This record gives sequence, C-alpha cells and structure tokens, in this order.
Amino acid sequence: MRAPKARFVVALGGLAAAPAAASAADLTVNVEIPRLSVAEYHRPYVAMWIEKPDQTAVKTLAVWYDVKQANNKGAEWLKDMRTWWRRAGRSQAMPADGISGPTRAPGRHQAVFSQRQIGALPAGEYSLVVEAAREVGGREVVKAPFSWPPKTSKTAQARGTTELGALSVTAKP
Repeated sequence: MRAPKARFVVALGGLAAAPAAASAADLTVNVEIPRLSVAEYHRPYVAMWIEKPDQTAVKTLAVWYDVKQANNKGAEWLKDMRTWWRRAGRSQAMPADGISGPTRAPGRHQAVFSQRQIGALPAGEYSLVVEAAREVGGREVVKAPFSWPPKTSKTAQARGTTELGALSVTAKP
C-alpha cells in the first residue's frame, strides 16, 4: 500500500513542476537614449509600461527619474511624461520598489522583466510603451507590440525620432 502512495507523490511532484517551468517567460527591453547636441542637456525621465490594444495601462515596469533629489523632489516632474502619467502614473506612488531607478545617460540600455515582475498577464496582444521627457527638451512615446504568453522567442522593434532611438522588446517563453 505504501508503494502506490510514493508513486502518486512523485507523479504529483512532476505535475507541479510543469507550470513553474511554463511560467518562466520574460520580456527583454532594449532602448536607446540618443546623444543630442544641445546647449543645455538633461537626462530624460523614462517610463516603460505594458498596455492593452485599447491603450489601457496594465503594468508599469520601470520609471527612470532623478530619485536622488532630497524629499523625492524629482518625482515632481514625472507628470511631464504625460501619456504614462494619465494612464498609470498619477496613481503610482514613487519611489516604487523594483520600478523606480535613476535616469540613464545617452547610450543603449537593457532591462529584463521576469514573469514575477510582470505579474498575472492574461493571454493576448499587448504593447510595450516607452516614453521619455527631458527638461528643456522634448517628449516622445514609442510602442512595440508583443503577444503574451510567448510560445517562441519573438522580437518587435520600433524607433523614436528625437528623445528615443531604437527600441526592441523580446518576449521569451
């Protein structure tokens, strides 16, 4: 009688491991902040979020801003990223653990978001949206579509024209 119980536990253990392996999906975001030749350059504030086809924000993934200013004074200008602010930002307390971080210098930057960071995202079509706004500068929004959950590794690309350069999002199973 003990042997069947042992077999049952092993079989159940195998079934329990299958969903964990299937939920190991992630998003890899590569974004370029171009070097601009302007008299007064300030690093841009950048927000990255996932939205549905109807433009409803689902999840804010990252917000890069001046987190080192005393009394969180840098958060005062987050509203300059108007699209993110209207869709998700005004209800987001900053700084937010795992989301907020310092501004980035011009160059190429990569951020990887695990299934755990993304959360429970229903199967469907989405866009990864990146918005950048700069003091004494401009503002730009760039979107790249992706499907969730990914069955195979797929990359979508987009390109900004002023405040953002190349953007790619890779969804991996």
